[in-house]
Amino acid sequence: MANWPALVVVLLLPQATCFYLPGVAPTEYLDGSRVDLKVNKLTSVKTQLPYRYYTLPYCPPKEIHVTPENLGEILMGDSIENSLYDVRMKVNVSCALLCDRALEEEEKAVFQRMIDHEYQVNWLVDNLPAAMKYQKTSSGAVSYTNGFPVGLKIDRSYFVHNHIQIGLYYHTNAEEFEGSRVVGFEVFPLSIQQQKNSDGTLQCGDMDDPVPHFDLMKEQSITYSYDVVWIPSPIRWASRWDNYLKMHEGQIHWFSIINSLMIVLFLSGMVAMILLRTLHRDIAKYNDMDADDSAEETGWKLVHGDVFRKPPHSKALAVSVGSGVQLLVCSCVTLVFSAIGFLSPVHRGSILQGMLLLFTFAGILAGYTSARFYKMWKGEDWKKTTLLTAFLYPGTVFCIFFVLDLFIWGTQSSGAVPFTTMFALLVLWFGISVPLVFLGAFFGYKKAPVSLPVRTNQIPRQVPAQPWYITGTFSCLVGGVLPFAGVFTELFFIMSSIWQHQFYYLFGFLMLVLLILVVTCAEISITLAYFQLTNEDYNWWWRSFFTSASSALYVFAYSCLYYFTRMQIGHYVGALLYFGYMFVISYTFALITGAIGFSATFMFVRTIYGSIKID
Repeated sequence: MANWPALVVVLLLPQATCFYLPGVAPTEYLDGSRVDLKVNKLTSVKTQLPYRYYTLPYCPPKEIHVTPENLGEILMGDSIENSLYDVRMKVNVSCALLCDRALEEEEKAVFQRMIDHEYQVNWLVDNLPAAMKYQKTSSGAVSYTNGFPVGLKIDRSYFVHNHIQIGLYYHTNAEEFEGSRVVGFEVFPLSIQQQKNSDGTLQCGDMDDPVPHFDLMKEQSITYSYDVVWIPSPIRWASRWDNYLKMHEGQIHWFSIINSLMIVLFLSGMVAMILLRTLHRDIAKYNDMDADDSAEETGWKLVHGDVFRKPPHSKALAVSVGSGVQLLVCSCVTLVFSAIGFLSPVHRGSILQGMLLLFTFAGILAGYTSARFYKMWKGEDWKKTTLLTAFLYPGTVFCIFFVLDLFIWGTQSSGAVPFTTMFALLVLWFGISVPLVFLGAFFGYKKAPVSLPVRTNQIPRQVPAQPWYITGTFSCLVGGVLPFAGVFTELFFIMSSIWQHQFYYLFGFLMLVLLILVVTCAEISITLAYFQLTNEDYNWWWRSFFTSASSALYVFAYSCLYYFTRMQIGHYVGALLYFGYMFVISYTFALITGAIGFSATFMFVRTIYGSIKID
């Protein structure tokens, strides 16, 4: 949301393709034509609070033009503005003067604060983010980080990066297009002392010296300069994001995903085999018992008269399942669109904006699902159920978002969402989502109730005493382990993308992880519900929901572990943002997994009781 950096998605098209998605076509530049270098927000892992680029005493143009932003960019705190950098296609520049300016004490204090908090500068050229290249001395592996630091702190001295070496890669192909395309954008910041020659030109000295020289506290003015070097590249425009994806520990990422996949598939196969064999034997035994009237009913057949009894707090369960289905559909469609490239990194903020729109229109599914289950339980307060479906989850998230935004406003961060955007969100919610929820509920209540294979007795059967390992709390906590085991590896990289400002692009693998999550949630909920029914406990409705939803507890616990081991947030607002948004993510995860487990268990119970003969 407000302080979230963009999750960088990548469309890896084949080298020989000429197909480009609508609005994502490349731009060709003729030799000598201007290539705009735009500046974006300043970001920090230590505070999670973005600020506008010109918050620092850089060189603002006479007229600052803010690039029009979509809803996703505004929510992520992006602020893309023009700059004075004069970059032209294939025109190399050495030690060019950007501007001279005096430094006030207040401006020095702002620089010091930004350097203490390790703020990063973010630039854009042709929608490519500026990246710094790093090479490991041991392995020689190359990796890239987003942006470059404002400056350095060495022995209580502050050094500002006042000279930037800009490396731009271009690709030409006279047979396919005219001009050149930008396919790479690297920067290398330096802290140097420049000198002016008598003719007005600038002399930047020895730029191969890695020792910083511009000591902020000893200077009363600052000179900004830059180099531009154009480098021909064989990389095609469609593959220009590949270099950005050379993440640290990439091989570990792939190995961990495959390892997690194999473990989960093995466990799921074992559970499914045991369950199917046991079920087949039970159904055959119960059908044979029907031929012998003297045989006594045992096991899960014994509770057939209570298994579909209305659960306590049925209204809340129907609302939770409806919201979970809405979120699941929204997640699946977003992942599909991201994997095929329709939500492209060229359009910054498109993923977040797409998710909001999909969630809004998926409200019709939430209303329909909650209405179907509530009608099946013969509930009468359908208006309140529909209102809760439309307002409970979105209202909780919006209240948390609004309170956190007030804290961000207090820091004067660019991540603070304007009230006009707040109003736009409310219009989406009240003007589109709420009516769609009521429309879905109308269709759900209009249809005939879901048919159940057995009748419910008027008098509830007494549930016998259960062993401690079958009790609700223990079985639910155990049930949440398997779904979490299937996603925790990918969760690490997603959290690194969100909170460490790293690149993320494996949407194909994320779709696979979501499939694993669906399968494991369904199987673990079905398995534990079967053991519960076998022990003559028919209160499975809420248990099937919480068995999978409890995995969200592990997600939140893991986020706490990640905070204390990986994060270095030193600002209380940053900590509030972290735990506030991780609570929202965990709450969302609980609804999604709970809805999967509940729906799968309902279909399972309905199927097994429909396969036996009941007098």
